[in-house]
Amino acid sequence: MAYQLSCCSTADLTREHFESRNIAYICFHYEMDGVSYSDDLGQSIPFDKFYAAMAAGAETKTAQVNVDEYMAYFKTFLEEGKDILHLTLSSGISGSYNSACAARDILQESYPERKIYVLDSLAASSGFGLLMDKLADLRDEGMGIDELYAWAKSHRLQVHHWFFTTDLTFFIKGGRVSKVSGWFGTKLKICPLLNVDNTGHLIPRHKLRGKAKVIEAIVDKMVEHAQGGTDYSGKCYMCNSACLEDAKAVAELVEKKFPKLNGKVEINDIGTTIGSHTGPGTVALFFWGDERVD
Repeated sequence: MAYQLSCCSTADLTREHFESRNIAYICFHYEMDGVSYSDDLGQSIPFDKFYAAMAAGAETKTAQVNVDEYMAYFKTFLEEGKDILHLTLSSGISGSYNSACAARDILQESYPERKIYVLDSLAASSGFGLLMDKLADLRDEGMGIDELYAWAKSHRLQVHHWFFTTDLTFFIKGGRVSKVSGWFGTKLKICPLLNVDNTGHLIPRHKLRGKAKVIEAIVDKMVEHAQGGTDYSGKCYMCNSACLEDAKAVAELVEKKFPKLNGKVEINDIGTTIGSHTGPGTVALFFWGDERVD
């Protein structure tokens, strides 16, 4: 291959998925109770144990990939004579994009004959993964790196991300929900529905009372925004943080309402970087839709 398609581990697909599509990835980092780990798709700490530890009170914090790490990572492909197309976790969530650009600029001086494209995905979790999977399709169909970079840049806002949580604990802890609102929300069983906007930030959109209502609401957003409406024929990805039964309930409703889906809904785990902020109890839905405008 003339170029390497690459992303961050925060695209939240399985290692087997990345390997089968020949998508390289660089791992973010996190700490749990002061011990550092690689966000390596659940290899260091399985996801069930990670979320159980969070629920039991473990303290977590995350770290993006720094410039030196990006340089070492990119060099492995450049020294093989490959060009690189690397997409980063949304700049609305992380500064990883800036680190990757800095590494690119330094390396370009040493490898002037190589193309090093870095693009802000404006995406996160398995929505980021859905975008990468499509890019792998286009690459495999013969699209060159220049055209693929342009396609990714012009279509990245068509990936929709909708999230809900049934546990406000870590949204309160992270400051996304005030302590007072969180107390009342917990008592009233409020489940916030959020999405990623056109600048790549996670934005609260609605507050629904009860799990059944928010499950219905998140699927209604897919009906509203999916390409072709209920005739949508693309792929649909989901992810969850230790609440697989809730994710399955959403997937079942999606498959019922969208009979032309390209395969079954694929459910992944929310990885340790994003999961460090959401905690357990979060479900996310990803699909191709109209362009995100706000």
